[in-house]
Amino acid sequence: MSDEHPINRLCLVFAVSRSGYYAWSQSTGAARARRDRELRAMIAAVHRQSRETYGSPRITAELRAQNEAVGRHRVARLMRLDGLRGRQQRRYRVRTTDSAHSHPIAPNRLATLPAPTQPNQVWVSDLTYVPTDEGWLYVAGVLDRGSRYLVGWAMGSTLETAVPLAALMMALRRRKPTRGLIHHSDRGVQYASADYRAALAEHGLIASMSRQGNCYDNAVMEAFWSSLKNELVHRRRFATRAEARTAIFDYIEAFYNRSRRHSSLGYQSPLDYESTLN
Repeated sequence: MSDEHPINRLCLVFAVSRSGYYAWSQSTGAARARRDRELRAMIAAVHRQSRETYGSPRITAELRAQNEAVGRHRVARLMRLDGLRGRQQRRYRVRTTDSAHSHPIAPNRLATLPAPTQPNQVWVSDLTYVPTDEGWLYVAGVLDRGSRYLVGWAMGSTLETAVPLAALMMALRRRKPTRGLIHHSDRGVQYASADYRAALAEHGLIASMSRQGNCYDNAVMEAFWSSLKNELVHRRRFATRAEARTAIFDYIEAFYNRSRRHSSLGYQSPLDYESTLN
């Protein structure tokens, strides 16, 4: 208001003295500055705990979960003051799919399915690669489409079916889903192979596959690879495959599944989101 009207007029209208107004203004400014200092320390701590990946929306969600009343714009302003930034997501698409094979192709069942409302209704799977000084490390994942929890994963030095099959077997051991779960993947030879199809059939999983050359049919899995690449892989150089394995294990089990907040889950982690459904 003081930007629009003279102080004298404001004091007259509100029946306060100029000295009283300035005392109030200084005390209010001091309190806000003190609160900003407190928030900056908390924001820096959350940013470190997020492995320097969180931007203002996730930091705001984390502070509110700690019962701190704070707005996103204030968090963003304080982050700018301290030079803190979240990791920017970039569209990411790897080329690990070999669909030039004679194995059967399953229909795209996701196209007609409603969004899952519970875990273990729809799983999505895919492969990616991570560069190391020893060569590529291939990573296979199985993600719960409803909760974004990575339920199975495996790593290897080749693109053979054994790697995604190991990820699937981990997911089955962990979750023990009922028969009828939809398993979606691309049309890669690994997922269309006889061994993989046999494992799906044995455990009562129903195969679904993306349309040819359409990565958007598996967008949820692609989003996980984007997070892994932007928040871990693109930030460091791995001397060995073993070093990359250790870092990826830590990212998945200690950070992504347990504490990383997802905007699609109301800024909850996959673990916390699943716990609210039980």
